[in-house]
Amino acid sequence: MSPSSLSVLAEEQLALARATDSGRSARTVHGGQDSPLRQTLVALVAGHALAEHASPGAATLQVLRGRVRLTAQDRSWSGVAGDLLVIPDARHALHADEDSVVLLTVARC
Repeated sequence: MSPSSLSVLAEEQLALARATDSGRSARTVHGGQDSPLRQTLVALVAGHALAEHASPGAATLQVLRGRVRLTAQDRSWSGVAGDLLVIPDARHALHADEDSVVLLTVARC
């Protein structure tokens, strides 16, 4: 297994997100659909969001770049580069307050 530069991959995903109408792009960097651990880079352009959805297992977001808000029910958590947010076991959404890239880690039992 060769190492991956998350900084380089983050820049690539952000460039792709800026080129789409949806304002987002994602790339799985480790694992897959059938793996017990999956890590995915998600890039969101400022003002765009991932609509409310359920998590398939225990999950965290590491903010690599920008500023995001994680919302679930009537709660909200802000994150900036370097922050780690634990995704609650509830329907949730992710909003980009600035052009942002996060590393989503999902562990499925």
